Amino acid sequence: ASSDAPTSTLSAIYTPEGAFDHYLHLRRAPDMVVLDTTVIAAAPVRLMAAGMGDALSTYFEARATAQAEGTTSAGGAPTQAALALAHLAFTILMDKGAAAKADLEAGRHTQAVEDIIEANTLLSGLGFESGGLAAAHAIHNGLTLLPETSGTLHGEKVAFGTLAQLMLEQAPAEE
Repeated sequence: ASSDAPTSTLSAIYTPEGAFDHYLHLRRAPDMVVLDTTVIAAAPVRLMAAGMGDALSTYFEARATAQAEGTTSAGGAPTQAALALAHLAFTILMDKGAAAKADLEAGRHTQAVEDIIEANTLLSGLGFESGGLAAAHAIHNGLTLLPETSGTLHGEKVAFGTLAQLMLEQAPAEE
């Protein structure tokens, strides 16, 4: 649950050095995604937090794509369903993210952890797939060219990109 990749038809391809190279568009989405939440809950907490950073971008990128009348990676317009799923992922992250992180750090596998796993993978994956990508992921892609970021996880770079995107949009300080 360190990213929303499992549900997507979009695969990021990186160079051997870890720099973003291109996107590979698969013909169809996975028929099924099976997650063992017990294994995920026992993984290093940093991985789940990175997934939260990746999922956090979904709403803001889908919103920006819709406002710009842009297209998704599949070439269509963002859907209302995607925006709703992206916003739901955001709401769950804001409502339960800190508690889930604290629970994981304490070794507890709680409903908050389960909800964050769902937000990180399913809700974010469907939200970005049909909602669109924007500056947050573009900034991530650029950051992969810097050797100084080689130890930084995808979601950590995307979270930074989300903050930069909000600054570019001149979003309200509350956001």
